[in-house]
Amino acid sequence: MGRPPADTAPAATRRDDMAFWLYSSGSTGLPKGVVHLQHDIEYTCETYARQVLGIGETDVTLSTTKMFHAYGLGNSLTFPCWSGATAVLLSGRATPAAVLDAIERQRPTLFFSAPTLYNAILNFEGAAGRDLGSIRRCTSAAEALPVEVWRRWKETFGQEVQDGIGSTELLHIYCSNRPGELRPGSSGKPVPGYELKILDPDGAPAATGEAGDMYVKGDSALALYWGQHEKTKRSLLGEWFFSGDRYRRDEDGFFWYEGRSDDMMKVSGLWVSPIEIEGVLLEHPAVGESAVVGIEVEGFTKIKAYVIPKGTGSAALAEQLQEHCKSRLQRYQYPHLIEFVSELPKTVTGKIQRYKLRQQPAADEAPART
Repeated sequence: MGRPPADTAPAATRRDDMAFWLYSSGSTGLPKGVVHLQHDIEYTCETYARQVLGIGETDVTLSTTKMFHAYGLGNSLTFPCWSGATAVLLSGRATPAAVLDAIERQRPTLFFSAPTLYNAILNFEGAAGRDLGSIRRCTSAAEALPVEVWRRWKETFGQEVQDGIGSTELLHIYCSNRPGELRPGSSGKPVPGYELKILDPDGAPAATGEAGDMYVKGDSALALYWGQHEKTKRSLLGEWFFSGDRYRRDEDGFFWYEGRSDDMMKVSGLWVSPIEIEGVLLEHPAVGESAVVGIEVEGFTKIKAYVIPKGTGSAALAEQLQEHCKSRLQRYQYPHLIEFVSELPKTVTGKIQRYKLRQQPAADEAPART
């Protein structure tokens, strides 16, 4: 490039110019190029970083999610640069051992991760004896944090995990729990600067406690999907962005995740959320992880659970898990089929790719019950 001049003038840009492309994680299909504008970064810093995290120059951040993901970009780059905080960057894969070592060595005050890794750390041998005392705030995003994982983290480390929901399209978290306003299992309340609404299939506001499609309004929303004009038109409805998530809002204003709109299952004429079933399965001591999908069997939708057991899967355990679900859920919500697997398909950010599970043929050799 040659020797640069001693003084270089900054590029002449405006707040509404295109700034960068981020690619969605691909949890529902191929990743999409999400175009963000210059002012979107400042907006997330002034809203979530300042008003929810309360980040300052004495903070040290550690994020297990990398900076190619919107969540990690804010945690490790834009929030620390904006506030003067210090960022610790992890090289390589964020394994429980690597994360625990980094926490004890670097003493972060803000820890950012995803439900999958919170669960993996809890199941890691010797984790309960590790020193996480430097952390003042634990944050979770990317997928809904199961109540059982929240409870175990609190019991093990004495810390509450602050769960929230965000997206590549909104650049960071727009609905979150926070200290003093926290409901385990929920995504919390709207972050100041964002508005949320839930609509029923007819486009009318859903009643309190009723599930529907969630729409988000905030000035960090994407400008467009690169090269996908029709997708942009379907997703951006005036000032509102169609999130693709199904939520319900309770009487206290907390938002509860029901699953992706295209992951919902209609069984016996009733809508079923895979998230609720997965949470109940996780309460069973023999279950390490699970993912629930709807599959077609002879023209009818059946609920199928893919389960990573902590020990060995068997027909007897499958029956135990079905009875466990029947005792805690509505009768029609229990998994009709259970398949034990060694791993689940996930994106690089830890989201379960349920669409891949729906495409998988049944494994005849897997212990299962109908």
